[in-house]
Amino acid sequence: MTAVGIGGVFFRARDPKALQAWYRQHLGIARDNPFQWMQAAGPTVFMPFARDTDYFPADRQWMINFRVAALDPLLEALRAAGIAVTTNPDWDSPETGRFARIHDPEGNPVELWEPPGA
Repeated sequence: MTAVGIGGVFFRARDPKALQAWYRQHLGIARDNPFQWMQAAGPTVFMPFARDTDYFPADRQWMINFRVAALDPLLEALRAAGIAVTTNPDWDSPETGRFARIHDPEGNPVELWEPPGA
C-alpha cells in the first residue's frame, strides 16, 4: 500500500476563519466548499529540509507551495491587493519553472510555483 496524494494541510492559526477567507479570496483555495479544494492534477513535491535551511524563515516549521497556471497575472492581482510579493531570478530555471513568495496575514510563508510549460 502507498499514499496516493495529499489529503489535507492542517496548521494552527490565530484566526482560522479570517485566514481561510484570505486564502479563498487571494488564491482561490476552497472557493466552492470551505473544507474541500479539488485541485488540478499535476506534480506535488514532498521534501523535508534540514533544520538549518535558509529556504524559508527559521522561525517557521513549514512552507506551503501552490502550483499555479499563470504566475504573472496572479502576482499582479496580489500586488494590487497590497500583498508584498518577492521574486528572485535565481529561483527560476527552465527545468524547475518560476517561483514567487508571499506571506499570509499570520506571517506564514507561501511559495507560488509555475511549473515549466504551465
